[in-house]
Amino acid sequence: MTEAPKESNERDERSNAGGSLNFIEQIVEEDIAAGKNGGRVHTRFPPEPNGYLHIGHAKSICLNFGLADKYSGQTNLRFDDTNPVTEDTEYVDSIKNDVRWLGFEWENEYYASDYFDQLYRFAETLIQKGLAYVDDSTAEEIAAQKGTPTEPGRMNQYRDRSVDQNLDLFRRMKAGEFSDGSKVLRAKVDMASPNMQLRDPIMYRIKHAHHHRTGDTWCIYPMYDFAHGQSDAIEHITHSLCTLEFEVHRPLYEWFIQQLDIFPSRQIEFARLNLTYTVMSKRKLKQLVEEGHVSGWDDPRMPTIAGIRRRGYTPASIREFCDRIGIAKRDNLIDVGLLEFCIREELNKTTPRVMAVLDEKPLRLVITNYELGREEELNIENNPEEETMTYRRVPFSREVYIERDDFMENPPKKFFRLFPGGMVRLKGAYIIKCDEVVKDNAGEIIELRCSYIPESRSGSDTSGINVKGTIHWVSVPHAVEAEVRLYDRLFSVENPAADEREFRELLNPNSLEVVRAFVEPALVEAARSGSQTNFQFMRKGYFILDSDSTAERPVFNRTVTLKDGWAKEQKKG
Repeated sequence: MTEAPKESNERDERSNAGGSLNFIEQIVEEDIAAGKNGGRVHTRFPPEPNGYLHIGHAKSICLNFGLADKYSGQTNLRFDDTNPVTEDTEYVDSIKNDVRWLGFEWENEYYASDYFDQLYRFAETLIQKGLAYVDDSTAEEIAAQKGTPTEPGRMNQYRDRSVDQNLDLFRRMKAGEFSDGSKVLRAKVDMASPNMQLRDPIMYRIKHAHHHRTGDTWCIYPMYDFAHGQSDAIEHITHSLCTLEFEVHRPLYEWFIQQLDIFPSRQIEFARLNLTYTVMSKRKLKQLVEEGHVSGWDDPRMPTIAGIRRRGYTPASIREFCDRIGIAKRDNLIDVGLLEFCIREELNKTTPRVMAVLDEKPLRLVITNYELGREEELNIENNPEEETMTYRRVPFSREVYIERDDFMENPPKKFFRLFPGGMVRLKGAYIIKCDEVVKDNAGEIIELRCSYIPESRSGSDTSGINVKGTIHWVSVPHAVEAEVRLYDRLFSVENPAADEREFRELLNPNSLEVVRAFVEPALVEAARSGSQTNFQFMRKGYFILDSDSTAERPVFNRTVTLKDGWAKEQKKG
């Protein structure tokens, strides 16, 4: 068994395999013990429908749903659809599909747009209390007025507008009288606060844009900081789990709750997932899609859940990965090798071993003493890890394909594959000996002529001959031609997010290699019937049938290699 890569998280801050509590679970149990919210646990997963979910979201999904499940609570799925320009129902549908694929079901499905009327009333309440005002400043002027982390902000003349003036202007904003960017509604908090988030943050902006659910009903839309906490309160969310970048937003979250006197949801921050050789920025991922660097959001090189699924990862492997990395209070970089380890561990136990010759020009091997026209079916075990062994029928004939790398005319020492005069076992079949090498006029090897030992058939070998090498093969008359896509890491540097170069310059030029292959027919039959889509190609790695497959030409994606060869390649470089 391969050892899992070590994680760099602080072990005292997160759950261990032994079952100790992570810091969020400690908070929840303290709240339950104190009778807070009647001992109820209610979480939410609040994605913005402006792109596809990625592996970082998977961590949040597992946390929110897992926490509710552990404490017999509930989880809402709420779409933060407050920006009509970037949102689409395509993303809504993909998000719901991804959450369900991961194995979770939400208690309620809500949208921030469900609360637009209530949020508007909340805004008017703050205006009436003298805690919000309409500002005519430009975005540039507002940014300048906010000051710097070391210098307090400056108040402008609009901050002193009367309650009646602000109510009138805000209602006219809602009625559509003003153009985009001409006015905003700001909370009146503290322009001198050392926390920049409290320096009169914007609550509403004008956007004359069609919304995917409310159509053209609204032309003003709440900002995230205003919509988020109030939506939590409306839904009576007990524990609002956010990533660390929202820690500085928490005082504002609590300020709105206090001033509106609404349900006091509790915001708790945790470290987001940062993965080596990966970018998690939705903006950058969208760029990769729109500029054609990848084939789409579900490109198997993408860290999106759709891409990971298409590459052959399973829900169980993703949940195991999220459990292993745990919940930390400080950001760190997780080795993508741990994610690969999790899927290898699962697929090793669950996938059948099949034979596939991955070679544009495979070597034809002719068994000269095997009767011409004779064919037989061999019983070959599917997976040695199975508790109850199962077998498949694999056709064998006089001519088989092998990979060119499995033969050397002048082999070095300890080369245990085939060479002139050498002997190997064909997996699940017979021991053969290479008798003759046939070349074309250019000197390229085109055929190997071999003899086989009839008494050496696997499972009933009475030959008494021991060989050190075993190679895989595919019967020529029965071979099915396939396209195989060998995927590797999308970026060539360990931490592209921290690299000063433009992120597209860091793309790995060798992240995809497309090769021709010949596979055994049972593999294709199982894949087409849907009875099995994940396989281990013997000696090559784990693969899955791709959605691009046709009846005439199956396509397989490499999920992961049998062993992590990336570190070795990096050392060579």
